[in-house]
Amino acid sequence: MFTAIEATGVRELDARPTPDGGLLAPLDRPLLGWTRKPHGWCRGETCLPAFRAAAAETPQGVDVAAFAELVGKVAVIDQAERAVAFADGTGPLAGGLTAGHAPDFALDGVSLAGLRGRKVAIVFWASWCGCRYDLPAWQERHDELEPHGLTVLSVSLDRTAGDARPWIAEAHAAARAPHPAVIDTEGLVAELYNVINVPTVVWVDEEGRIARPQDTQTATDLFRSMNGLDSAKSGEALRRWVLDGDAGLDAEQVRRHLRVPTPEESRARAHARLAAWLAREGRPEAARRHLEAAAALAPHDVAIRRGLMPLTGEDPFGDAYFALREELERSGIPLYRPLPVKE
Repeated sequence: MFTAIEATGVRELDARPTPDGGLLAPLDRPLLGWTRKPHGWCRGETCLPAFRAAAAETPQGVDVAAFAELVGKVAVIDQAERAVAFADGTGPLAGGLTAGHAPDFALDGVSLAGLRGRKVAIVFWASWCGCRYDLPAWQERHDELEPHGLTVLSVSLDRTAGDARPWIAEAHAAARAPHPAVIDTEGLVAELYNVINVPTVVWVDEEGRIARPQDTQTATDLFRSMNGLDSAKSGEALRRWVLDGDAGLDAEQVRRHLRVPTPEESRARAHARLAAWLAREGRPEAARRHLEAAAALAPHDVAIRRGLMPLTGEDPFGDAYFALREELERSGIPLYRPLPVKE
């Protein structure tokens, strides 16, 4: 048996290793939620035709990595640790971003679909980022604009829920109406929205369309000397959107600025998911090996590289972080990616 790690949870996978580093799973058992039938592999009403599935099948079983690719996922297999991690890929069945449509998610009793009919500012943050100090200011924006149809939905990228909860409690302490806050310990929402650093904000309109894609926004100027961002401008832009319906970008600009995950980013997330699980299981050396693989695939993904530092024994505010900053600056990779703001 192998352990299968997905964004939705961890379970046992009946599979056996192959000499080339792969995995074979039985043909007569469900795989990734799909069940083999005479006409193909099906999940609910969706079916993968038998002629397409044949590319992953052998008389001895189904190739797990090849099947994952067919259904829009990537698989990272560690035979030594008897574990395999999956992440959404960029294929036609992938659960990632599609043009103009904000992918739904449900976490900690909150769903994006449940907020349909309201404008939503999804605020990605983490306790390992200075943006944790912005959370009360985002709560203030929620209090101000909630009567006008806005919901601020904060999403913590902390891999341990206990790291995020005190900051959420502080933000909620003096709130008129506490904003919905979720903790994305498995990277589910970050994966759906291709979040590569925090703070990142995504605006979603009343009909569930992306009105402003991944944007670096702050709600205070605490770290303006480092990030060069003006929180007053982002606040003014948010008010224009909520009160006047002006998101500052038209549909074509939204499509142009939308960052859809590359195959390398998807594979990096699978490595990161496996690294996080291994670290929690007390296998730090194996975890570091997968973290290094993720960094090689997506060196710009600070959400992975900095976000996993606490699990691998490194200080996300210490020397390791500043070494990461220096590496990215030397390589010309931006830490912050703000979108144009209408004056």
